[in-house]
Amino acid sequence: MNGSRRFLALILGFGLIGLVASPLPAAVKPRAKVEIKIATIAPDGSTWMRIMDQFDLDIRSQTGGEVGLRFYPGGIQGDESIVLRKIRAGQLQGGGFTGTGLGEIASGLRVMELPFLYQNLDEVHAVRDKMAPIFEKMLNDAGFHLLGWSDVGFVYLFSKSPIGSVDDLRKSKMWLWEGDPLAQALLQTVGVSPVPLPITDVVTALQTGMIDAVYTSPLGCISLQWYTRVSNMTDLPVAHAMGAVVVSREVWDQITPGSQTIVRNLADKYFTQLSEATAHESQLSVQVLQQKGIHLVSLNDADKASFQSIGRSVREKLVGKLYTQVLLDQTLQTLAAAQGAHSGAKAP
Repeated sequence: MNGSRRFLALILGFGLIGLVASPLPAAVKPRAKVEIKIATIAPDGSTWMRIMDQFDLDIRSQTGGEVGLRFYPGGIQGDESIVLRKIRAGQLQGGGFTGTGLGEIASGLRVMELPFLYQNLDEVHAVRDKMAPIFEKMLNDAGFHLLGWSDVGFVYLFSKSPIGSVDDLRKSKMWLWEGDPLAQALLQTVGVSPVPLPITDVVTALQTGMIDAVYTSPLGCISLQWYTRVSNMTDLPVAHAMGAVVVSREVWDQITPGSQTIVRNLADKYFTQLSEATAHESQLSVQVLQQKGIHLVSLNDADKASFQSIGRSVREKLVGKLYTQVLLDQTLQTLAAAQGAHSGAKAP
């Protein structure tokens, strides 16, 4: 795996930091009748791959060798756009994608990653569970079947100087990951003139002062060594970064109904394990960052409200570009109902 792909895998949070077991080498697995080739940027040996390898072993066993998953980790099949092209050409049958890749399949899915929408994982899960039939239909209509969600987690602002308000963010020299319409819309709405750079140049840019702020997951901040060049983490989630494993509908339809049911049931089990592992290791990452001297910047209610107002503006700007007004309204209504069930709060 080349340097850029390694950095990409780490920033997206797939290189989970828990202890891992050595996966069974793919070469010793007997070939299944329906062998589904799945590419991912998750590094070999990561928690993500460990769980997926066990998922595959159980599928092969419980379907009597009818179905198997053959993973290509570490980005060796290319970035997400290349993987999509290979799936459509029949060279691969599936992929583990982040929100960016999922957005290329069905742009409406990005409604789940809107800025300053969620306060906690309970809200994320409540909305997605309720909206799941809609999202799965989007994927199905685009020619894909969802195996399971494999989220990256919450993304935060990391900076040299504390960012505790919209004005603080406006004054920053913020990095921009090119090609992300959500981040671009957010920074434009705030009034920031971001500095677009490849991921591999961020450390140098922080060192030279070209930029002084970035956004990533806590795990990504550690893995990329960005924590050595910043001092602060703003204690307000910017967005919840999604991920999923999907396979082509063509290969899914080759599986007998009985084995499809087995795969679905096993997917529920293993993607739940993956979600729990991701949440746990995200919490550990925040603790590690604090131990390494990163200051957690708290926001008062007024500043939180200002960021949430920015988020509402961004949502409206992206109507008709990434999703419909109907889909946005459904998402916000579902979130409001979930919040109301717990505290009577309204959607931000």
